[in-house]
Amino acid sequence: MNGEAVIERVAAALNKCRLEAVLIGNAGAALQGAPVTTLDFDFMFRKTPANLRKLKRLARELNGCVLRPYYPVSSLYRLAVDESGLQLDFMSRIHGVRSFESLRSRASEVTFWGHRLLVASLQDIVASKRAAGRERDKAALVILQKTLDEKRKQKA
Repeated sequence: MNGEAVIERVAAALNKCRLEAVLIGNAGAALQGAPVTTLDFDFMFRKTPANLRKLKRLARELNGCVLRPYYPVSSLYRLAVDESGLQLDFMSRIHGVRSFESLRSRASEVTFWGHRLLVASLQDIVASKRAAGRERDKAALVILQKTLDEKRKQKA
């Protein structure tokens, strides 16, 4: 399955389950032209009882299961699909992001075969990686910052 087919499947399932989430991380950056790769998809969402039910419904829709791995990040929900290796991480808190509402207000909408997906702004993705300060985030920061600077020059 190619990357576009995977993201279309995820967007379709999110829409069907009516789970509003914003794609952030390297996958979101790649959709905005950053030359980065990733093995998973990171989303920010509101952690409410209704959204946790929608997350379980999303797991059923994708033939996966929701896991709560032991991480320092206490608000992580990992949706794993064994048959394809697909991994979606849903977090209610992300370093460098004040709130879901603020992230959503700056996000852009991308459509895959009629299925809408909210993607965090590249500026928010850079800010979250900088605030997290992990080695893997630092490694991507140079590329992401360069892409952001190029986009700003194009707008000027």
